[in-house]
Amino acid sequence: MQRCLSLQDTGLTFLAFIFVIPFSFCQQKEKNNLENWTDIPPTVSPVIGKTAPSDATILFEKNNLDLWEGVKVKNPVPWKVDGDHFTVEPTTGSIVTKQGYGDCQLHVEWKIPALEVHENLRYGNSGVLFMGFYELQIYSSYNNEHKIYYNGQAGSIYKQFAPLVNACLPPEQWQSYDIVFVAPRFNEDKSIKSPAKLTVFHNGVLIQYDVSLKGRTNNGDYTEYQWHPKELPLMLQEHNSRISFRNIWVRKLNPG
Repeated sequence: MQRCLSLQDTGLTFLAFIFVIPFSFCQQKEKNNLENWTDIPPTVSPVIGKTAPSDATILFEKNNLDLWEGVKVKNPVPWKVDGDHFTVEPTTGSIVTKQGYGDCQLHVEWKIPALEVHENLRYGNSGVLFMGFYELQIYSSYNNEHKIYYNGQAGSIYKQFAPLVNACLPPEQWQSYDIVFVAPRFNEDKSIKSPAKLTVFHNGVLIQYDVSLKGRTNNGDYTEYQWHPKELPLMLQEHNSRISFRNIWVRKLNPG
């Protein structure tokens, strides 16, 4: 037999409709608000083998250093180019990119020469400098055979932070750095607003993780931030060692 609903039953049903159904509707609406259908990420072909991503600038791939210039003598760049790699010529000075960069992803491969003889702290010595001021050290640190203070060994942010681990290979083997650099921000009065940051993979191993730099890296005991433009050249350091480089590419980043 069919049962008729009382007013009390109807009231309960009505209350359920008021509180339960709108609650479900709000949940659905909130979920939909979390779905981003407007900001389409651009498509980039990933790295395959030694190929750079499709949106990268190839800073060196083969045969020339056209995108670089010397610090001492601009052109021609005084370092020795040999096919798919190039090598530092001692005493000729560092080299810099002709284009400036701020936030970026950088890939660089480097090799320490064998049987190189220098005085202490000079074996396999070079560096990658962002904006010309913030140095990621290159050094012969395999098994710590050429000892140096730990915040000066390979993978260190020079004189500021030692690497989390030593991921070095022996001399005469190609090594890689994959680096994410976030440039410092300055206030309108040119005081520091937010520090530079570095995340670094050495031979595929994380060695620096979102590290906030204390200021410019230098060889003295004191460092601080000094105002500079938003974009400045990348630098490869000449420090009396015949370091070789190859397969260098960079991607500009815009984190907002």
